[in-house]
Amino acid sequence: MLDVPVWLWVAFALTVVVSLAVDLLAHRTAHVIGFKEAAAWSAGWIGLALVFGAVVFLVLGTTAGTEYTTAWLLEKSLSVDNLFVFAVIFSYFKVPRAYQHRVLFLGVFGALVFRALFLAAGVAVVNRFTVVLYLFAAVLFYSTYKLLRGEEESFDPGNSFAVRMLRKVIPVRDEYAGTKFFVKEAGKRVATPLLAVVVAVEAADLIFAVDSVPAVLAVSDDVFIVYTSNAFAILGLRALYFMLAGLLDRFHYLGVGLAVILAFIGVKLVLQASHKMISTDIPEIPSPVSLAVIVVVLAASIALSMLRPAPSRPSEPAAPPRDDRSSDRSDDRSDDRSDDPPSTP
Repeated sequence: MLDVPVWLWVAFALTVVVSLAVDLLAHRTAHVIGFKEAAAWSAGWIGLALVFGAVVFLVLGTTAGTEYTTAWLLEKSLSVDNLFVFAVIFSYFKVPRAYQHRVLFLGVFGALVFRALFLAAGVAVVNRFTVVLYLFAAVLFYSTYKLLRGEEESFDPGNSFAVRMLRKVIPVRDEYAGTKFFVKEAGKRVATPLLAVVVAVEAADLIFAVDSVPAVLAVSDDVFIVYTSNAFAILGLRALYFMLAGLLDRFHYLGVGLAVILAFIGVKLVLQASHKMISTDIPEIPSPVSLAVIVVVLAASIALSMLRPAPSRPSEPAAPPRDDRSSDRSDDRSDDRSDDPPSTP
């Protein structure tokens, strides 16, 4: 475990709190976020993550800095799947675009809390039971198989367990009430669909944590490295969604790239566990190699998507001409009457 100074933990916590406060104040008024605004925010989040990575390099050393950068980039790439699910949730609940940032803000806040719990538990289990790395590798290999077979996560927002539990706890009305989560109807407190959307987003993040947590633990088993890298990747998720909304289908080779990355990380986990449990002669994959592989695969999948665009979907066939002669004759008669001059008395 790294000997992380207390001030660095404090600096990280303050950075996250201040960043969330600034983001909330900047978007306190519900409005539609355009591409330019989202791109500016996304660049800011990426810059903040890289600046913190530079601090990690200077304070904790090259190895820790490389692991942080690798884990951050890995989580950033895996979070693209979340963007597709966000789009499905927003479409299902017909969330107005002006309210979507508020939903994702609360979703990010919840993700920071749940990821802290999952990663802390994962680090504790890995440090105590090395054999669990083989189980994590199996999870990643299965995820690779699903991606290559085109089997996406089946996620029905309306029928998810979390949303069904919410409806049992409190009634959910059908209409939105601005950015409110609760309103009173007939003297009773009821939830708006916006609360159900937040619950669905949190449930989706829990599902994707099954892949991302084992993947990041393959890069490092230090709590500070894995959590800070995850936190900065999650913080920029909202801006990334609004920037790429409507463009996600163009990167059709990205799924293959993510499958390759997950398979590579799975192999890394197997070698790491075998090195510790079987023989030290079994080599491990260094963090710089992992970082290089992730960068190359992501760049190649994006470039290939741009060079070889996905074939356009065939347009729907035109409706066949009507064969209802009676209706045609009635239409003709009505048209004729409309064109005739008014009769004189």
